[in-house]
Amino acid sequence: MAFGDYPPEYNPRVHGPYDPSRYYGKPDTPFSELRLGEIPSWLARRDKNPRAFAGLCSRAFWRWQMKYVQPKYAGLTPLIQFCVASSLLF
Repeated sequence: MAFGDYPPEYNPRVHGPYDPSRYYGKPDTPFSELRLGEIPSWLARRDKNPRAFAGLCSRAFWRWQMKYVQPKYAGLTPLIQFCVASSLLF
């Protein structure tokens, strides 16, 4: 997969228009629904490489973008969140 390509799991005939905030891989059990004994096997199934982490950050950014920045009446919420996050990081 080259930079800027769709994920290999994405199929336009099945998924419709591409949504950058959605994970197109095989769905797994959500973390909130795990029992304590299932956590090690769940963590072992995670993809632990830089590309997977970059995809996770990208999807999180697009979810935030679509929820707070791109609505018709967004307001000051994204600006305030950005300022608070910047002050916490620096």
